[in-house]
Amino acid sequence: MASLLCLCLCLLLAAATSPGRLVPYDLLYADGVRAYFARDWGRAAELLQRALHSYAGLRAARRACRASCRREAAFLGGPPGAGAWEAALFGRVLQRADCLQHCLGSRLGAAPSAHRASHAIRRDFEQREPYNYLQVAFFQLKKLDQAVSAAHTFFVANPQHLQMREDIEKYRRMSGVKSDNFRDLEATPHWEAYEAGVQHYDADEYVQAVARLEESLTEALSALEECRALCEGPWEGEDEEEEEEMQPGLYEAIAAHYIQVLKCRQQCVLEIATKPGRISATEDFIPSHLDLLQFAYDQVGNQALAAECAASYLLFYPTDEPMLEKMKEYRTELGEDTAVTARESIQHYVQRSLMEKKLIYYAVEHLGGTFNDPDLWTPDELIPENLKEKHREDQEKQKQETLDVEEGEKRGPLPFEGIAVTMDSRRMNGTQRVVFDRVLTESECKDLLRLTKAAGEAGDGYRARRSPHTPHERFEGLTILKAMQLAQNGDVDWRDAKLLLQASEKSRKIIESYFTPGKKLHFSFTHLVCRTAVDEKQEGRMDLSHPVHADNCLLDPEGQECWKEPPAYVYRDYSGILYLNDDFQGGGLFFTEMDTVTVTAEVHPKCGRLVAFSSGKENPHGVWAVSRGRRCAIALWYTHSQEHAEQERVKAEKLMEQRAVEQNRPDGEDHGSRSSSEFPVPSGGARPTSRRHKPGSDRTQHPKELRARDEF
Repeated sequence: MASLLCLCLCLLLAAATSPGRLVPYDLLYADGVRAYFARDWGRAAELLQRALHSYAGLRAARRACRASCRREAAFLGGPPGAGAWEAALFGRVLQRADCLQHCLGSRLGAAPSAHRASHAIRRDFEQREPYNYLQVAFFQLKKLDQAVSAAHTFFVANPQHLQMREDIEKYRRMSGVKSDNFRDLEATPHWEAYEAGVQHYDADEYVQAVARLEESLTEALSALEECRALCEGPWEGEDEEEEEEMQPGLYEAIAAHYIQVLKCRQQCVLEIATKPGRISATEDFIPSHLDLLQFAYDQVGNQALAAECAASYLLFYPTDEPMLEKMKEYRTELGEDTAVTARESIQHYVQRSLMEKKLIYYAVEHLGGTFNDPDLWTPDELIPENLKEKHREDQEKQKQETLDVEEGEKRGPLPFEGIAVTMDSRRMNGTQRVVFDRVLTESECKDLLRLTKAAGEAGDGYRARRSPHTPHERFEGLTILKAMQLAQNGDVDWRDAKLLLQASEKSRKIIESYFTPGKKLHFSFTHLVCRTAVDEKQEGRMDLSHPVHADNCLLDPEGQECWKEPPAYVYRDYSGILYLNDDFQGGGLFFTEMDTVTVTAEVHPKCGRLVAFSSGKENPHGVWAVSRGRRCAIALWYTHSQEHAEQERVKAEKLMEQRAVEQNRPDGEDHGSRSSSEFPVPSGGARPTSRRHKPGSDRTQHPKELRARDEF
């Protein structure tokens, strides 16, 4: 084993220092994967590392050669009197091509065409797939530190990968694994600096924020240049098997390839603005740096640099009123004679981007094709007149696609004041999903928790099985009718039982008004449930508190289908969970794709938070393991079918009416010490507030052995 390790190190060192032939990374990768499945862990680790090294070397060679040849074979500034424009232009083109071939050949040790990998292989490397194989190989070789680093590197870019999430959790529990082993081997400097800068900014630590945001901006612009250099690659046709007679002529081919390069360069801003593991880019990534820096410099008393950042920001948004007002203030403070100019790097960035956009829009106008402009700041006057309508239509279409679900869901105002919509379908990466906050007060949550402790029965709803979903947790439940019967017998407080009835009805009204205004939702089942971690059974636990399932159909992950047939509760239309506490570990709700393993969204419980969603195949969901403490919530299911309405609830409401008559209060209201338990009166709807700056962060967590099962 020692000799094998020595050989691997020697090979890597030789590859890193020798100017000789660079073996194509796709060949190394294919051999590495073959060795992996042959369980030849040593050879798999060696080949996969060499593949990653070759991939990085190829990208570095392309960047360096294109930068070098841009200087050696410049298109502008050639010798005077070079002859006709065609010879002058294409002479330089040929010189640039010759320079690139020679440079890449000397760096790679082989013809550049040998390194043209398939799209599937390129995607694997972009998604860090080799690290997925590497971590297993290193683990089998007993190299825990390298296995952990490889696993973490893959997981950063693939946080939805549930198997890797479990592996990461296993590594955390292993002795000998150090916290600094969890490092991203492909970390991008600008994202590390940006997130640190934003954290300092949010904490009002503006001196530190300025330093890290400046570092982030510099690194981001550098990463942008590297991305742009890699755009000058081979022609990527839409159809790789295009018929020969369909190939374009000389000038059409040159134009098509050049516009492809320009579009790629324009998309680079989205690449650097998308954090590994995320789907969406951070909006206005470059301008946001300047916006944050302007404010931070102002806070630390450096108005000169604040003004410079403001002037730079105005290159993107010249009519931004708040920034124009700040510029007036800075000019007054610095003196009217003080020249305030935008940063040269930002001027260059904006001018170059606008030039490229102009060429792209010209090509779209005259040669056809489409262009998805990545920037919100593109001036309207840059877009050709006959494309403006199409541009507006495309923008409206994109907005409509985003808002379709939201508008469909927000057709009615919320019936209570003070409730906030904190996550909608768009933010939860799905359809018919929403999270409300402040549905209950802290005191109401405490009263309902008291009810669970007084009346919750082990295994209620599951034929008295104490652990129906997992042996690692104890399950307790209380139905709405049982709560009223216990109150009638004097075993629990009537006000607590009534609060359960009120809280569930309040939730129904909220969900009905949000999803189906004008269409009645009936209760299908109401269950006050608690899941308690069994302390002595948490060691080595890898399962879920509740497996992934859909609420009205039988989930078939392999067939990518959900069958609406018994024993599924096919009549259920909407589901809800009203949380009562958060003083436990784990226990969050998560949604997945139909495969039951790709997590699309998570909801972390807290008092008064109501998550609601449609019950069908579009919303497979599960519950993370409760690893410590007791998680309590009111589980709610609704139906449009009156014949499937919850009969126990009808009986419970009758008991409450009888109690009201006995107390000589027709409305059944108990005026005790529970002023905080009274629900707000209906109103026109709640409007959540938002801030212009100070971005936050998302976090994700994990399952295993996912299987289809209905809630009850």
